[in-house]
Amino acid sequence: MNAKVYNIEGKNVGTVELPARLFGVEVKPEVVHQVVVGKQSNKRQVLAHTKTRADVSGGGKKPWKQKGTGRARHGSSRSPIWIGGGVTFGPRKDRNFGVKINKKMARKALAMALSDKANEEKIVVLDEFKLDSGKTKDLVKMLALLPVGKNTLLVLPVKDPKTVQASKNVDKIHTVTANAVGLLDVLKYDTVLLSKSAIDALVKVFVK
Repeated sequence: MNAKVYNIEGKNVGTVELPARLFGVEVKPEVVHQVVVGKQSNKRQVLAHTKTRADVSGGGKKPWKQKGTGRARHGSSRSPIWIGGGVTFGPRKDRNFGVKINKKMARKALAMALSDKANEEKIVVLDEFKLDSGKTKDLVKMLALLPVGKNTLLVLPVKDPKTVQASKNVDKIHTVTANAVGLLDVLKYDTVLLSKSAIDALVKVFVK
């Protein structure tokens, strides 16, 4: 599959052949869905936490004697049926929602997502990416000249502090290096913008 190549001025300067093992894979939604659910589960933070009667402080003394008071018998004021007592079957922070994701399947799902973008012509390739100024206005100006969607995933071959700094002030663009591209990022953003050198870096990392 071929993709158009643009320069930073937005002019079409040719085409490039996208590697089939990364951009020409048959898309299987069930595989992508399985990996997405797994990744979201692994990112889930367990915040809700209740105390059982063993965790609540106090309640060591028997509230009143067992017999003779006319009241119901109780052994601790920390019982779940008491106000201020422990909670029965409440959420606990030691829950584990982690899911094991096969590495081969994860790489395959990423290739499927990139292939889907390529099929929809949402892969935009630059012959060379340069942002020497590191200014947000220059980055926005460059994006305005390119056929990108409402929000863009900018893939860099290596980390570029100036580009990262410039993109922080733009809500609709996210910058990531080729070795850290994730499936959720590719699915979240409309367009994937990358240079020819970034394609080579992607192949080196994810094509095994």
